[in-house]
Amino acid sequence: MHSLSGISSSFKTNLKLTFIALRHPNYRLWFYGQLVSLVGTWMQNTAQGFLVYQLTNSPAFLGYVSFASGIPSLFFTLFGGVIADRISRRLMIIITQASMSVLAFIQAALVFSGLIQPWHIMILAFLLGIATAFDAPARQSFVVEMVDREDLTNAIALNSTMFNMATVVGPAIAGLAYAWLGPAWCFTINGISFIAVITALALMKLPKRVNTPAPGNAMEQLKEGLDYTRRSPIILGLFALVGTVGIFVSGLFTLIPAWAVDVLHGDATTNGLMLSARGFGSMVGGICIAYLSRFHIRGKTMTVGSMVLPIIMAVFALITDIPLSLVLLCLIGFCFMLVINNINSLTQTSVPDELRGRVISIYIMVFFGSQPIGSLIAGQLAEATSETLTALIFSGCLLVSAVLVFLRLPKLKTVP
Repeated sequence: MHSLSGISSSFKTNLKLTFIALRHPNYRLWFYGQLVSLVGTWMQNTAQGFLVYQLTNSPAFLGYVSFASGIPSLFFTLFGGVIADRISRRLMIIITQASMSVLAFIQAALVFSGLIQPWHIMILAFLLGIATAFDAPARQSFVVEMVDREDLTNAIALNSTMFNMATVVGPAIAGLAYAWLGPAWCFTINGISFIAVITALALMKLPKRVNTPAPGNAMEQLKEGLDYTRRSPIILGLFALVGTVGIFVSGLFTLIPAWAVDVLHGDATTNGLMLSARGFGSMVGGICIAYLSRFHIRGKTMTVGSMVLPIIMAVFALITDIPLSLVLLCLIGFCFMLVINNINSLTQTSVPDELRGRVISIYIMVFFGSQPIGSLIAGQLAEATSETLTALIFSGCLLVSAVLVFLRLPKLKTVP
């Protein structure tokens, strides 16, 4: 009995430590409000990808839409980071989230009316990308305002867990809703879901933030963030790794709607299940990182994830069985999170407070900016050859890139 009691007590303690950032009231509001909103976002992403493929029957056009959505990150994210260091991050997030809600309702109206065309989706994706480019730096650097610094790594891991919980639930619901009700309702639900996070932000009681931006104009402050990044070999190595993952893994994810139909011979429900499987693996990975955050082994787990990830991608490329494909997508999502979450955490904890928004904006620019490049290449390559060959090529490129990064900067493996 004593042994069972000890095990139970140990489990409760570990569980509490895994979710320790939730002890902060502001972070609890953020976590649950953002979770609702992200479920809606993933419903829209899932429905939009399948709608595009239904309208065009073209893997290349999937790449075009993803490119349109991601390319604003290359042009606007750095300025978003400067603004995030100069004004209230909470206000900035409220404005961007409200803009995203409006775009979701416009897309729903176009589908309900029967007027939707592929070029409409590209334009709306581009506008959403602009909103995201200003939203992401504020959202990423806002975490430190909601939790104590000792809980920051845990909060970042829980942010990823929350995001990936949404990637499990959202696509699964979207697959069913798409089949039963059509894509317009997925877009409508997404528009409504933004109310949750906007309300959560409005209810927060935040300590007064002292803005101490560096002297000079926005361009000078932007240059300061770039100079800091250039002088830090560890930050440069992390950003090189996140860029290769953004190109080759996100490029593979772009092909999932086409993969569901052409490789697995499925439908909208299959598409939703595939995205949910990837999200489930990422969610488990995020929880594991939250639990491991106190052991200071981020460099080691990041290294393992970056080496195993391309191997699993290659195996996935050769499988045509739906259940086994879902299992492999879970593993891909898990390893993806080991890499991306640890890079995010290491970046945030290595940067001075006054530069956080700007340096995080560079991280976001690299990550989100590399995704449209990968998506465009993946779409074109799959159109010219096949989805399977594209996945094999991408897995090989990712493995070579990761090995080169760690050979050039072996210290990355030992970062605590």
